[in-house]
Amino acid sequence: MRDLGAGFGHLLKGQRWVVRHGRQYGFGLLPGLMTLVLYAAALLALGLWGEDGVAWATPFADGWASPWQGLFRGFLTAVLFALGLLLAVVTFTAVTLLIGQPFYENLSEKVDRDVSPDGTAPESGLPLWRELWISARDSLRIVVRALLWGLLLFAAGFLPFVGQTAVPVIGFFVTGFFLTEELASVALQRRGVELRDRLALLRARKTLVWGFGTPLGLAFLVPFAAVFLMPGAVAGATLLARELLGEETEDGADGVEGGPGAEQVTS
Repeated sequence: MRDLGAGFGHLLKGQRWVVRHGRQYGFGLLPGLMTLVLYAAALLALGLWGEDGVAWATPFADGWASPWQGLFRGFLTAVLFALGLLLAVVTFTAVTLLIGQPFYENLSEKVDRDVSPDGTAPESGLPLWRELWISARDSLRIVVRALLWGLLLFAAGFLPFVGQTAVPVIGFFVTGFFLTEELASVALQRRGVELRDRLALLRARKTLVWGFGTPLGLAFLVPFAAVFLMPGAVAGATLLARELLGEETEDGADGVEGGPGAEQVTS
C-alpha cells in the first residue's frame, strides 16, 4: 500500500513541478494538442461507422429476431468503442512522446537537474535521430503488447459477470502499467536502460507503477485532460524513474517535496 501512495505522490509532484515552471509547461502542451486532433478524428470515425463495421463482421446474426440482433450488435459496438478508447489512452502517450521527443527530453532533464543533489542530469550522448528511432521502436513494441492485452480483455468481456466487473478493472491496471512505461521511458532511455530492463524494473514495483499510472489513465478518459496533464506526467515519471533506480533525490527541490516517494529506494 505504501508504494501505491508513493506512485500517486510522484504524479502529483510532477504536476506541481510544471505549474512552477510555466515555460516548460507551455512547450509541453504542443505535442499533446497535435495528437489530440488526430485521435479525436479516429474516435469520431469509430463512433460513426463502428456499428456498420460490427454488422459487416457478424453476418450470422442477420436473421436473428428482434430484439436479440440489436442487443447483440449494440453490445459488440459498445465493446469495440471501449477497446478503441482503451487503445487510444495507451497509444496516446506513445504518439505524443514521439511527436514531442525534444520537448519532453528537455523537460525531463530539467527535472533531473532540479532534484539531483549535485544539480546534474544523465545524458544519452546519442544524436536526436538515434533517440527518435529507439523511441519509435520501443513504443511500437509496447503498443503491440498493449494491443494483445486489449484483444484478450475484449474476448474476456464476453464472459458472464466477469466481463462486466473484473475485466474493466483489470483493463485500467493494464493501461496504468503501459502508460507508466511510456512516460518513464523518457528518463530511463536517457540513462541507457533498454526496454527489457525497463519492463523488469516496472514489474518489480508494480504497486508503485499502478499508483502512478492507473489514476493517470482514469484522468486521461476525461476529454482534453491528457493534453494538459502530459507535461506534469513526464515530470512525475522522471521522479518515479529515479526511485526505481535508487537515485538520491533532494527533498524539497523547487516544489518537489520530500515524502515516501522522494527518498532513495532500491528495488
